[in-house]
Amino acid sequence: MDETRVAASYVQLLFEHMAALGRAEALGPPPAASEDFVALRRWRALLERARDLDPGPKSTFALRLARGIAPRHFGVVGFAALACKTLGEALQRLERHHRSVYDVNPAQVHVLDDGICIEWGVERGRPGALVDETAVAALVQLTREFTGRPLRALAVDFVNRRPADARPYEDFFGGPVRFDQPSTRLLLATRDLALPLRGADPALLALLDAQAETLLQQVAAVSEPVGVWRQALVGLIRAGRTQLPHLAHSLQMSPRSLQRRLAEQGQSFQALLGQTRQQLAEAYLRDASVELAEVALLLGYSEQSAFTRAFRQWTGQAPLQWRRQRRHT
Repeated sequence: MDETRVAASYVQLLFEHMAALGRAEALGPPPAASEDFVALRRWRALLERARDLDPGPKSTFALRLARGIAPRHFGVVGFAALACKTLGEALQRLERHHRSVYDVNPAQVHVLDDGICIEWGVERGRPGALVDETAVAALVQLTREFTGRPLRALAVDFVNRRPADARPYEDFFGGPVRFDQPSTRLLLATRDLALPLRGADPALLALLDAQAETLLQQVAAVSEPVGVWRQALVGLIRAGRTQLPHLAHSLQMSPRSLQRRLAEQGQSFQALLGQTRQQLAEAYLRDASVELAEVALLLGYSEQSAFTRAFRQWTGQAPLQWRRQRRHT
């Protein structure tokens, strides 16, 4: 548990909450601009300190804090989720990249008859009630922000001990809440997963569209089929769907037929994917306002280190080195 961490953008939620109460200074300095993550032990200590400073009931502090959550607190993952069409797609994006925001216990998603279950075990330890309750409440509140609807959870389970009064939790989540369970779980209804998101972040969408347009201008130098395949890959890469069956499905082809067509053009799927990712990566890196971690996420990588390794294979340079060299020239 000592090595676990949460995103600095997520921690900013707490400082904004305390600032609204006029007590942010009592927490000490917020994460520095150079900090991408905050150690879990520091996050837990900040939560405990803020709970003691908050004039409201201590037992429901996490629920009050979660009401202020916004996509920006999930960093680029939150904004990228806003670019999705439905809540289900957005939750898939958040689940896939959860370690970029909340690297405590890994999340697992199970499909049920009446919905989905997002589950967190205890294999990496128990971070405590404040950390758990803030995380789950923030996720539920974020679904409401995404859709503009007062969504209700089918059920919520916590591993922590039952509080003296569970009614505020049931009021917040809109469904039954159980404590002293073997894992933390959130159940959402199938009908809610199809809800459209109420709007995407204009700046992010403009960035994505600009980079896609750059790529489309480059595909003119390749044969028409390869250009079509690269164009289709742009959207799939954004969604993290980077397997051959994903591309085949988007092109209404069988995976075997796509493999045959690729071979006819002297291509393999992995080569096509790598070329497309490299072109997008170079376009993103030319924009100094896009951080390296954001580039990795926009290219469908769950870890920045995986993107760095891939970029070295493409160019022989680390992304930061490549960016600095282009800036000087």
